[in-house]
Amino acid sequence: MADTTVRAVEPADAARWRELFTAYGVFYETEFGDEVLDSVWEQLLADDSGIDALVAERDGQVVGIAHYRSHPDTFSGGRDWFLDDLFVDPAARGTGAGRALIEAIAELSAGTGGSLRWITADDNLTAQALYEKVATRTRWVMYETRR
Repeated sequence: MADTTVRAVEPADAARWRELFTAYGVFYETEFGDEVLDSVWEQLLADDSGIDALVAERDGQVVGIAHYRSHPDTFSGGRDWFLDDLFVDPAARGTGAGRALIEAIAELSAGTGGSLRWITADDNLTAQALYEKVATRTRWVMYETRR
């Protein structure tokens, strides 16, 4: 069985990233237009945008993506980390790619004084099965305003 390799996203990943991020949007019933896709891609490649990305590879093929960011944490005085988006190609689920992406970001956040957090839909039970193994479910409830 192939091993999963996690690395920073690179310009050469553009087409595959676009496929996976579009599929992520479809999963969450959101259609990303070209403007959104182009803007997010540019931000991921920029050094100062505040958001970064990792990809998971198996057999030389990108099978997963993770977008994350870090910001000052008012509870610890350190840095907090947030996993914005995590998506693994359905054909590669169960191979450890999702776990590898989370663990890579957790490793980046280690020693910075904060926590790595993320959210998921309450009905995304497949993802929650993984999350229950690698993290602790919190008691926090999320709210949002519509734009």
